Amino acid sequence: MAGILIPIILLFVFLGGVPYLVFILIFMACAGWEFWRIFRVGNYYPSLFLILVGIVSIILMRYFWQFQYTDLWLTVLVLLALAFAVFQQAASVPHAGFNYAITIGGILFVGWLGSYAISLRNMPLGLPWLLLSILAAAMTDTGAYLFGSLFGKHKIAPALSPKKSWEGYFGGVIVGALSTWLGALLLANYFPGLNPVHGLILGIVLGVLTPMGDFAESMFKRLFNLKDTSHLLPGHGGILDRLDSSLWAISIGFYIITFLI
Repeated sequence: MAGILIPIILLFVFLGGVPYLVFILIFMACAGWEFWRIFRVGNYYPSLFLILVGIVSIILMRYFWQFQYTDLWLTVLVLLALAFAVFQQAASVPHAGFNYAITIGGILFVGWLGSYAISLRNMPLGLPWLLLSILAAAMTDTGAYLFGSLFGKHKIAPALSPKKSWEGYFGGVIVGALSTWLGALLLANYFPGLNPVHGLILGIVLGVLTPMGDFAESMFKRLFNLKDTSHLLPGHGGILDRLDSSLWAISIGFYIITFLI
């Protein structure tokens, strides 16, 4: 499945424009459904309609207007979710207050963070920076797995992820930083103006921070003893299982790159 999924993602990343927008909309909408599904397993009742509308609308607004009008639209979404929860409470739907928080959380977690895939792709030199941000997350995870398997003895948070170790964490930071630096060196041959030193800085920061995305995803699943967020990707779980670190990478990466350039 990875051999099919990765080329598809890269194809749309390289295409950019409307094809990339449609791909991100579908991808993030599926992730939003998975987020809703996690909590439905636990007998909570967030609004799937508002989660999907929020995700799709935020991504579309980011594509057409960047950050304009988002303050107004986020205010509308918060109020709509609150009104929905009030009606739930009046109808004796369980956990109305929690349902409100989960609905807003799904919109922000998947929609707001996911929309940085648009902002990052559309910034100057957006294509290589997006590729490097994704590379940093993927190689950090790969390095953590390899170093953890070989040398892992000191567990970070057994209650969340029993296999994650400090040895794996620091190995992941090193591998992620070096891979992103080497990737920037390679891409600089095709994208004049791309600074490999900036790639190294990006790799270090994302290597340090993106593992938190994996822990956050584990937190959600362990609330209800789930192994995967869904079975949309046979053999690999759900889309959120693959997006956990990347959502951190693209949102944090956007601001790192904005600061650097």
